[in-house]
Amino acid sequence: MDIKSALMGELNVIQVAAQVNAKETEDAYEKMAGITRFLYENMPNYDIAGYVLFFLVFLLSAIVYKLGFAKKLKRSQNIIIYIFLFLGCILLTFFALYLPMVEGLIVAALILIVYKTRMWREKREEQQATNQ
Repeated sequence: MDIKSALMGELNVIQVAAQVNAKETEDAYEKMAGITRFLYENMPNYDIAGYVLFFLVFLLSAIVYKLGFAKKLKRSQNIIIYIFLFLGCILLTFFALYLPMVEGLIVAALILIVYKTRMWREKREEQQATNQ
């Protein structure tokens, strides 16, 4: 009887720990930003979700950099810039867990796309006006 009661006690401890872990996971999901929460809820495991989040942050940061801040530089200078951008995105990925970093980068990219499109259109119209 002592072994049986000890095993039952261990089983109860495991069940309580599982309930606490499930509650902590649920609380963490509630605090996460929208896209991050979607990734962590729908990816097969947390490691893959983290890598996808990092890739998404890096990709969007590179797009925002290219559309808004990039200048004509040598290839070696571009490589250095993107290496530091990559390293900076590691920190941004930690922020993206509970802050809307991905959403902000999407908005910034969309604004810059609209801006670049308008600039391109105005430049094209200006060239057509000078050619006529």
